Amino acid sequence: MSYRRIEDYDPEVTQQLAVHYKAILDLLGEDVQREGLLKTPERVAKAMQFLSQGYFEDPCEILRSAMFKEEYQQMVVVKDIELYSVCEHHMLPFYGKCHVAYIPDGYITGLSKIPRVVDSFARRFQVQERLTVQIRDCIQETLNPLGVAVVIEASHMCMQIRGVQKQHSITTTSAFTGAFLNSDKTRSEFIKLIGK
Repeated sequence: MSYRRIEDYDPEVTQQLAVHYKAILDLLGEDVQREGLLKTPERVAKAMQFLSQGYFEDPCEILRSAMFKEEYQQMVVVKDIELYSVCEHHMLPFYGKCHVAYIPDGYITGLSKIPRVVDSFARRFQVQERLTVQIRDCIQETLNPLGVAVVIEASHMCMQIRGVQKQHSITTTSAFTGAFLNSDKTRSEFIKLIGK
């Protein structure tokens, strides 16, 4: 058996990005001709395309691809969704967990679609606050449930390895609609279910 990488990157975009990353390395004082860096510009170009692929996805369509009529009207919670994104201010990663809940009103979606929506918005240049609201609004607008709750807990490399350099700080953001916004009992049940 042989090893074959499966890659789906635009060759023209990859080449153009690689030229710029090579120039960046040179400006930072590196020897772009040394062995360890020869393929780095191309690798970074591909990595950035992967990390920003959410721009080419429609999160609402992800939900619609598995929308089913169902009379269930209790809370649906998908918690501890791994989250990786890139801070738009410093182009450094932030990572953590996303917890999502909704109360259906006639329609449910496939459980795997919720993490896919999270990934679709996370794989863009982001701020955590906007990301939280985008996930909430997408689910609310597409499924039209009785309410949506989103909580994100993340660590930001821009705070950990530069600037204030606080390695153990966690940023928590939340966004609610409908029953989660208007009912303390419903919101408390969600917080209890995600273990916070």
